[in-house]
Amino acid sequence: MDCPHDLAITRRDLLIAGAASAATAAAPADAATPTPQPQPGNVPASRVSLDVNGTVHVLDLDNRTSLLDALREHLHLTGTKKGCDHGQCGACTVLVNGERINSCLTLALMHHNQKVTTIEGLGTPTRLHPLQAAFVKHDSYQCGYCTPGQVCSAVGALDEIRRGVPSHATADLNVRPLLSADELRERMSGNICRCGAYSNIVEAISEVAGVRT
Repeated sequence: MDCPHDLAITRRDLLIAGAASAATAAAPADAATPTPQPQPGNVPASRVSLDVNGTVHVLDLDNRTSLLDALREHLHLTGTKKGCDHGQCGACTVLVNGERINSCLTLALMHHNQKVTTIEGLGTPTRLHPLQAAFVKHDSYQCGYCTPGQVCSAVGALDEIRRGVPSHATADLNVRPLLSADELRERMSGNICRCGAYSNIVEAISEVAGVRT
C-alpha cells in the first residue's frame, strides 16, 4: 500500500547525508570559539636576584621559569646545555652555593640571592680551570655537548669526596670516601655522554684528583 509520506531517496543521497552527519559529529564543539590566551598581566611573576659567576642579576621572571631557562634565555649563558630537560642526562648541571644540581629540574625563584656557577664561571680561554684543561688533554669532550655539565659535575663530585660525603660506591660510611676511580665513576653516573668518552672523562678527573685509574 502506497503511503503519501513515503520519501523517495537514492543510494547517492543516502551516502551524501551520512558523510555530512559524520563530519558534523567529528568537528570539535568549540571549533568556532577561539581558545582564550593568558594575558601577560595574568601570569604570576617574581623578581629574582641571582649571583651568577660573581655578577648579581635581577630578573623579572614567570614563576614557572626553570633555572636552566633563566640562564640560557634571560642571561644568554648558553654554555649550560638543555638535553633531556627531565634531569636524566646531566647536560644542564651547574653549581649552586657550591653544590651541583640539574638546573632543568629547579625553578629560578627557588635560588633567590644564591650563588650560581656555570661553565662560563669556572675558567677563561687563557686560564682554564684544571678540570677543563684535563678534559682537553685527555680528549674527554668528543662532540662537546655534554662537556659543560660533565665539568661542573666533576667539580662538585671532587668537592663531595673531599668533604667526606659518601656515595653508593663508598664501602664504609663511617670513614672518608677514597679518591678512587670507582667513586668517580659512581658520582659521574648521572652525566651521560652520547659519544661514549667515559674512559677519557674518568682519566681527566682522576688526573686532577691525583688518582691512578
